[in-house]
Amino acid sequence: MDLDAITTQFAPELIAWHARAGRHDLPWQRERTAYRVWISEIMLQQTQVSTVVPYYQRFMQRFPSVRSLADAPIDEVLHLWTGLGYYARARNLHRAAIVVRDEHGGEFPLTFEAVAALPGIGRSTAGAILALSTGARHPILDGNVKRVLSRVFLIDGDPAAKKTVDDLWTLAEACTPQHDLATYTQAVMDLGATLCTRSKPACVLCPMTDFCGARTMHRQSELPAKKRRKNRAERRSRRIWMPIIRDSCGAVYLERRPTRGIWGGLWCLPEFETASAASAFVRNHFTANESVLELCVIEHSFTHFDLQIQPLEFTLLTSAAARVMEPERELWYKLSHESASPRIGLPAPIKLLLEALDSGIDR
Repeated sequence: MDLDAITTQFAPELIAWHARAGRHDLPWQRERTAYRVWISEIMLQQTQVSTVVPYYQRFMQRFPSVRSLADAPIDEVLHLWTGLGYYARARNLHRAAIVVRDEHGGEFPLTFEAVAALPGIGRSTAGAILALSTGARHPILDGNVKRVLSRVFLIDGDPAAKKTVDDLWTLAEACTPQHDLATYTQAVMDLGATLCTRSKPACVLCPMTDFCGARTMHRQSELPAKKRRKNRAERRSRRIWMPIIRDSCGAVYLERRPTRGIWGGLWCLPEFETASAASAFVRNHFTANESVLELCVIEHSFTHFDLQIQPLEFTLLTSAAARVMEPERELWYKLSHESASPRIGLPAPIKLLLEALDSGIDR
């Protein structure tokens, strides 16, 4: 089958399949406003639907409108994002909401140029937001769509190379129909997420099975072309020491991390490259017991490296109020009375560690 014939059949086959087997009752599908779709699209970046659903529901309950999101402090936004990862997404959501409030009168824009200009939104995400919420015709090219197109049309180049990306955008444009845009857009994303998966694609159930080049050539496992991944032995590993500094009331000292780097903008235990540096920080800034309790090492994996966290627990001899604080950069977090503490964003492993301390685990 030639290229024109495949591109002509692509959308009708996909839309028919979606009517039979697609996902129709996800929370963001029940009221498809641009704002609600935007939140879901950002949360779904590099994150599975099953993980996103409870976060989305809590987020929308707290921030039902773009104005409520813009008016909220960033710490509360990060608090609701804790555990979802890739925290730059949350910071960009908040920044974009402020732009919408201040420059668009609190109404989410509905032109491609205005949406694509918002922080954290690129060409594909802008197209998906408008196609899903308004039915406007805009091709999309997220990771799922790239995989589908690469396999169906046998696109065999480096997925990061400009020529490959340009070729995929050309195919995305050719395959995007003139009607049923919301259905088509949801369908092509669903196909990549549920059937045309990275490993073990369910080709026998796929609506593209009769004209998929990768299936015909038995190349499903080769496409899209993959970058060589480092094995565990080759992965970079880093070890850090984090002092847990508790005052006489049980509150824990936290610092806000820089906006750049891992856990950007979140509140965290102080971080040091050596145990001696962590101890020196405590001695120089606080009055603590001489004894130090070394807790179990926490292992946490990022995309490109593994992190080992060695917590060291110190107990202060004076109250927290005895030390002058920088409120934008430091705070005392009460473990046993979370409702009395500010709603803040915490890195997932630090949140788990603090919860374990509160319950007496690892003591």
